Amino acid sequence: MQKATWRLLFKQFSSPIVLILLLATVVSMVAGDLLDGVMILAVIIPTGLLGFFQERRAGKVMATLLKRVQLKSEVIRNGVEVSLPADELVLGDVVVLNAGDLVPGDLQLIESNALQVDESALTGESFAREISIESDSELWFGSHVVSGSAKAKVVALGSDTKFGALEKSLAGKDVVTAFERGTNRFGYMLVRAMLLLVTLVFAGNLLLHRPLVDSLLFAAALAVGLTPQLLPVIMQVSLSAGARRMADKQVLVKRLDAIEDFGSITVLCSDKTGTLTKGVVKLSHAFDIVGAENPRVRRLAYLNAVAQTGFNNPMDQAIIEALKLEFVDSTHETLAELPYDFERRRLSVLVRAGDLGEQPVLITKGAVPEVLQVCQLTGLQREKIDTQMADLSAQGFRVIAVATKTMDAAARLDLSAESELSFEGLLVLSDEVKPDAAAAIAELLDLGIKFYLLTGDNKLVANQIAKQVGLPLDRVFAELDPLQKEQIVLKLRSQGEIVGVLGDGINDSAAIKAADVGIAVDSGVDVAKQAAAIVLMNQDLSVVAEGVRLGRRTFANTIKYIRVTISANFGNMVSMSIISLFLPFLPLLPLQILLLNLISDIPALMISGDAVDPEDMKSPQAWNVKDITRFMVRFGLVSSIFDLLTFGLLLFALHANEAEFQSGWFVESTLTELAAMLVLRTTRRFYRSRPSRGLLISSIVVAALVIALPFSFLAPELKLVALAPLTVVALLGLTVIYIAANELLKRPWRRWIPSSKGASPSA
Repeated sequence: MQKATWRLLFKQFSSPIVLILLLATVVSMVAGDLLDGVMILAVIIPTGLLGFFQERRAGKVMATLLKRVQLKSEVIRNGVEVSLPADELVLGDVVVLNAGDLVPGDLQLIESNALQVDESALTGESFAREISIESDSELWFGSHVVSGSAKAKVVALGSDTKFGALEKSLAGKDVVTAFERGTNRFGYMLVRAMLLLVTLVFAGNLLLHRPLVDSLLFAAALAVGLTPQLLPVIMQVSLSAGARRMADKQVLVKRLDAIEDFGSITVLCSDKTGTLTKGVVKLSHAFDIVGAENPRVRRLAYLNAVAQTGFNNPMDQAIIEALKLEFVDSTHETLAELPYDFERRRLSVLVRAGDLGEQPVLITKGAVPEVLQVCQLTGLQREKIDTQMADLSAQGFRVIAVATKTMDAAARLDLSAESELSFEGLLVLSDEVKPDAAAAIAELLDLGIKFYLLTGDNKLVANQIAKQVGLPLDRVFAELDPLQKEQIVLKLRSQGEIVGVLGDGINDSAAIKAADVGIAVDSGVDVAKQAAAIVLMNQDLSVVAEGVRLGRRTFANTIKYIRVTISANFGNMVSMSIISLFLPFLPLLPLQILLLNLISDIPALMISGDAVDPEDMKSPQAWNVKDITRFMVRFGLVSSIFDLLTFGLLLFALHANEAEFQSGWFVESTLTELAAMLVLRTTRRFYRSRPSRGLLISSIVVAALVIALPFSFLAPELKLVALAPLTVVALLGLTVIYIAANELLKRPWRRWIPSSKGASPSA
């Protein structure tokens, strides 16, 4: 087997509790109780193997899905530029880099054109660094290109890179999500409860002069009995099944637990392009300063779009597509370029074209305010432009400005050249709102999710789009740079919101990385897909709502298992701890406790596919350890009361001996745990919430098996004895009363339930 397979197998048997139990089993076998030791191992090993095969299967599913979103690099091989998976690069390959590309290894620059690289993952510095052959010709693995372009030779890969230790961490995520925080808090609560229980029971048995090995085995078995042992397996089964269902809808999950977080999100932040709009930008007009169509403005826009190489974006593609036939026979020479960045919000190229004169011309295109601030304008001219822009923006058009400056042929092009420009005109671009965008947002709002629009566009455009899709204007944040988007996400998270971010560009990447659930589209830049936990193969907002529902269903069934199992286990363990101090024998042998746990967990495996009540899908749900603890104590104590009633029935009414007592309580404990799963899986009356077929059938089969075990040929090996008919009838009667008691106690519990929905991650 491969190393990863061995590690996964070892993981199933490496928890502290299992290790303690294995050690105690070895001690027992050395002390001469060989049969008991072998039987306990016969329970532990199948349980571990079950977890191993389930997790291994889930891992294979994920590996298959992740191949569909594999990051690729553009490489020149045999003089031809080809696209290859990043893990197929070899030393000496020449990589072509453009804006949005991840640097796939340590590289040596060969050519560069106004290259700016974000190295924040390595240095913590949030500003991009300009890199050229003259200044610093090395690029490091883990950075990404913000603007410009380059060709570079691969000199190191993977763990051989300068920052190779970051390879695994960069492939994952830095943010601790709401689901992870909840899981950790639940684990800490469970450990504290186990340590207290084991210490008290072990000490009590020693004070009663019980054998040391038996006391240790009994205490360890109780601790194992308290834990929801199959939780990792159930989560893996649920999440891998969810990932397959989402893949069928063209939604690929890179990180399984993101499905749980998906169901818990209370806020979804999204850019507008391609989510609210069709993402197909079209050039509608090219106006001069008086608002008239102007062929010179079209020509300048075309030259700027064709000449720039640093940032492949929809607007330039739209300009080229609209004007390529008009200027198909035109010629020009590109001399230099100042790539777009998110601070200047401008892009400039220096070109020489015959129809523009003999001297080179600097053509600058970008956001209107940022272009106007480097133009020479009178107050009246500025007022006309502002009025034009406001009118067009209010109609939902995207407006960008074009300006020029004649340059000296010998002049060096740098940022200082972007000054004293002549304003030429405005480009008017349209991106129609998707027909189903309003319905998709309404669906998310109906699911209790607050939707925020985060965009770099101006406020008038953003507000117009928001009106068309029915989004309240107080949910619109416009004219944002990448850092501001990230800050908004972090602020929302600090307020207790569970945040999802949907985007596809470089300017979205930081926000995607900072979110509880980062969502990118397959057509987006590499750095956005790398940061995301979920990738949409189709840029469709409606599938997000479907993913939320799937996440909520998965989360609801996980919480069902945890609540029911831990409350039933807690009740059984408390009652066994109490009665063990008064009985001259152990209420259940360690082997019987382990077997009880294994058998009762078989139906629990079916909980991942259980039906979920509609009311549990209406609003975000999050981990609430206080709620789980209250549930555990409340319904666990009900279980303890009925355990004590069972003890009284067996000891004082039926006068059971040691073997009869253990056999009777083995049956009753299992029956009540099965009943608890069917009754407490829903806040409704249990007969008004139909369980899945698998859960119902497996519960019936296990109940029949448990009743039959004391009468079977295995009974002597398990140290069980046949029960009298009257005992069986009495135990079944107690089970019916137990069901009724839980139903009655669910009435006041319903008033507590809302506290766990949409709860703060810190709750």
